[in-house]
Amino acid sequence: MKTKFISKVLSVVTLAAFALSFAGCASKPAAAATTEAPTTSQAATSAENNTSNVTVLKGIVDLVPHSEIIEHVRPQLEAQGIKIELVATAADSTTNERLNSGEIDFNYFQHLPYLKSEVETNGYKLVSAGGIHIEPITAYSDKYDSVDKIPEKAVVAIPNDGTNEYRALRILELNGFIKLDDKARDALSASVKDIVEYVKPIKVVEIDSAQIIPTKDDYDFFITNTNKALEAGIKSNKLFSEGEDSPYANIIAVREADLNNPAIKALVEALLSQETQKWIKDKYNGAVIPVVKVD
Repeated sequence: MKTKFISKVLSVVTLAAFALSFAGCASKPAAAATTEAPTTSQAATSAENNTSNVTVLKGIVDLVPHSEIIEHVRPQLEAQGIKIELVATAADSTTNERLNSGEIDFNYFQHLPYLKSEVETNGYKLVSAGGIHIEPITAYSDKYDSVDKIPEKAVVAIPNDGTNEYRALRILELNGFIKLDDKARDALSASVKDIVEYVKPIKVVEIDSAQIIPTKDDYDFFITNTNKALEAGIKSNKLFSEGEDSPYANIIAVREADLNNPAIKALVEALLSQETQKWIKDKYNGAVIPVVKVD
């Protein structure tokens, strides 16, 4: 009887020891698994660290050539931790207002004389961070391939807005068609009323700049900004245009308070680098002129 009782006790102890041993072995992998997967808070912290050093610059630019030039420098800026976010690629009459209010950080579509007129009219606290390229205003024709073939009494369309009208009249003067009043030249502003002499008899038609290319067949030749010609993809003959000495370089406009912003400075430096300015020269083949002289 004692022998049978002892045997039963030993069996129970053996089974209990085996069960405890099995349970201990099974718990080890589970413990290891819980230490390998990151928690939600750890993942969020890692993502935040990856983006905390990125500076975002929001801008509005014109489509051609402005957005193309910005896209060219985008990789350079991203390498410095600067992300360019283009809010729109079509500037309009509200673009400077949106910059002044802080909705965007820069714009790139206008020349300095235009910005100054906007500042004087509206009281904006905006300045130029740097001139980048010149879009020479140019005379084109679908009927004639050289200036000397333009007949007397030819009809020419020019833009009727502010400085662009002066620019158009000025290149007509420089190419022997008209003479302007000296006061208009000094003011960099003119209309047909400031023509004091028609050296070569022509008829000058002032119209909205947006309507010049769509109605170009109505004229013997027409004068427009090269960016509009590029956007429209016209194949008209180029007759004459402004030179490299034009005071109408397109600028990066910013708020006065952001003039020394390191990210803005980096943007302008990238745009004015020899590499970028040479890219502008090569890509646009004279239709857009870099402000920095390059080989």
